[in-house]
Amino acid sequence: MYKIYCPSKKSIGLLFFIVSLFLTNIVNSKEKNLSKLLRFKMATVSVVNLEESEELYNEWLYYETIERGTVPVELALSWGAEKTGGQPYVVMQPASGEDVYIRLIKINQPPKYIANTTWGWNAIEIICEDPDGLNEDFKNSPFKILGEPDALKNYPSIRAMQVQGKEEDVIYFTTETGSYRKSPLPRPKSKIGRVFIMVVAGPDIFKLQDWYSEKFNMQKKKINNSPIALINKAQGIPLDSERPLTTLSLSEHGNLLELDGYGNNTGPRMQNIDELPPGISITSITVKNLDDLDLKYITRPINSYGSRSATVVGPAGELLELIEENK
Repeated sequence: MYKIYCPSKKSIGLLFFIVSLFLTNIVNSKEKNLSKLLRFKMATVSVVNLEESEELYNEWLYYETIERGTVPVELALSWGAEKTGGQPYVVMQPASGEDVYIRLIKINQPPKYIANTTWGWNAIEIICEDPDGLNEDFKNSPFKILGEPDALKNYPSIRAMQVQGKEEDVIYFTTETGSYRKSPLPRPKSKIGRVFIMVVAGPDIFKLQDWYSEKFNMQKKKINNSPIALINKAQGIPLDSERPLTTLSLSEHGNLLELDGYGNNTGPRMQNIDELPPGISITSITVKNLDDLDLKYITRPINSYGSRSATVVGPAGELLELIEENK
């Protein structure tokens, strides 16, 4: 007859303690590896012609205006852009209804600006169902096609195209042709879905990578060198010129930053004094608690968006607006 081992209450308690400690360590380990940047909330584009841009985003991106008004002075000050206070804006939402928005804000005519030639936020990347179909649509649009649909060199199952609007606003449309279960991309919930990557460029990619990694606990990835024809063409350099680039993952799946290294033929973006920079001017990302971050905000946190927000200037001069997540 086999003997059945019956542990004592003391040993059971010890076993539960060890198991709970093990599980706690796993949870803590995962939390330690999570970025303090949670997910994208909004991409802001500064435009001279607000009505025209709104119409274009509605007709060709199928984004619907859900809010319009004038920028509160306190919010403008938090961006270091006092003269943007009182300027009209619209907030637009994808057809999927997801709460990741594009905000268009009117600015006065800025100094000459050419997309993909200066530091800061340079592109918005949006998930879509079919970039090849969109390419045919955009051939008949006011948008300029910068890149025909093509597979990414290092990720052949990912297919993307790029366009540029009348306000030097560059937008990538991307899809996953393979399995979404293994993909870093989110699944599209409409023909043109939500923002899932924001592209920031600067003269020193290592400085960019270090800053985001140290300030927001973002895990560094390998920096690759690759030619990006649309950027090289904008900068007037050989199309096969390679440039460094890498990505950083936010806490929630399907939210990434792309970091691009620009050469000495580029520089900071020129802008009107006390206004937002032209083109893609602000990226808004949610966080748990502004007070937990070791950052020098432009102004103290303010009450906005139904929670608190504050803005910091990144290493390439980019405006990063952080919004406390209400969840």
